[in-house]
Amino acid sequence: MTDYRPMNQLPEASGYVAGDYLVLVGELFGRGYANGLLEEARRIGMNVIGTTMGRRASDGVLRPLNTDELAEAEALLGAKIINVPLEAGFDMECVDGQGSFADQLKSVKSDTWNQIEFSDDSIESARKAGELRFRSNLSQVVTELVRIIPAGSNVLFSHVMAGGFPRARIFMLLLNRVFKGTGDKYLSSHTFWNSGIGRLCEVSFNEVTADTFRYLIEETSSFRERAAEAGGNIRYTSYGYHGTGVLLGDEYRWHSYIPYMPGWAKMRLEDVATEAFNSGIMASVYNCPEIQTNSSALFLGVEISLYLLISAIRREAGGCVAAPLEARCQALLKEEYTLEQMLERAESYLSSPLLQQMLDFETWPQHNTIEQAELMLASSAELMGMHADQKQLVGAELSRVVFLSTGRLMLHASWKPDAPVLWLNHDIIGRLVADVSGSGIV
Repeated sequence: MTDYRPMNQLPEASGYVAGDYLVLVGELFGRGYANGLLEEARRIGMNVIGTTMGRRASDGVLRPLNTDELAEAEALLGAKIINVPLEAGFDMECVDGQGSFADQLKSVKSDTWNQIEFSDDSIESARKAGELRFRSNLSQVVTELVRIIPAGSNVLFSHVMAGGFPRARIFMLLLNRVFKGTGDKYLSSHTFWNSGIGRLCEVSFNEVTADTFRYLIEETSSFRERAAEAGGNIRYTSYGYHGTGVLLGDEYRWHSYIPYMPGWAKMRLEDVATEAFNSGIMASVYNCPEIQTNSSALFLGVEISLYLLISAIRREAGGCVAAPLEARCQALLKEEYTLEQMLERAESYLSSPLLQQMLDFETWPQHNTIEQAELMLASSAELMGMHADQKQLVGAELSRVVFLSTGRLMLHASWKPDAPVLWLNHDIIGRLVADVSGSGIV
């Protein structure tokens, strides 16, 4: 278990300079955490190079992006993409004449899902095939990077791969019950996680979320040696989640979304960074606050703690700095609701005795209970109901503050990280907002 180590001091300005490189390992889709890192890199004049997961052809074969897809992806990133497929995971791998797990799961019914079992050998064979494919393609990406990047440059590799749910319709049916279900529709995350399908998910999460960071560090070893010989510096970052410190009453308290099933893989990611860091490689994982994105829409309730970022910014940056953000958030609410009411309701849920007795850092991540799920979903629905337009959310406004802030904190802290794993809680975001007041973050 990694020690809980929040970032308490703003990092000093990094040694990256104009002309250095940020390499994004994992494809950018829409707005999210990685956008903050990109914006900070561009602000200081770094070059950006992207990668792609590739696409699956109609026959299931993984391929590079076609001309139109590449143009669209590069326009979204605003930079060149190395067009070698870096799809992570193994759910589409066909090994020893067996159909892929994605194909095998197509026939699974909603009333028989808990009868499905996969042998450890079959999972490991597919996992190994996915690893070999990923490493081979990553080696091609590194060869291209050697061609593009001068040897003496400073380079930050940002690992932005996460997730791992196998591609099968049955998962969406089950996950809607786990994350959104109440009453008869509720499904215990413990029951799901300990099923044959859940075991497949666990290995898949580990592979996509954590092990790809290890592969990246290992496959770029010669690239590091080349840079060191020419006076360049190589750094690695990855996005973690292991709960967040939020302001409840007069103190910042660690809190976590329940149930966060990728949590075991996120701890494995921390272990990868720790092993590398202890061997002298500057690799660091930053556990970031929850944000609201298209991909997080499945996890209703994850956004509740985000509302309290306003309280942290008030406390750390002062009312004058927080006022424009508060005004924008208030404008998104129905006339009969105030921002204070929203904050009080969010704090009431996060401080509830039921939640407090479930949450424990030492035994994280926690599985859900029907009582906790119903309380969380009712609270989420009440807070969402305060909005004038369900497509214009306070959570989206605050998410922008989080990803811009975490991007700046991560980029500069990565130069000389204090530890391999750090928490970027609401307080350090508030302090950064105070420090860079007028920068456009709020």
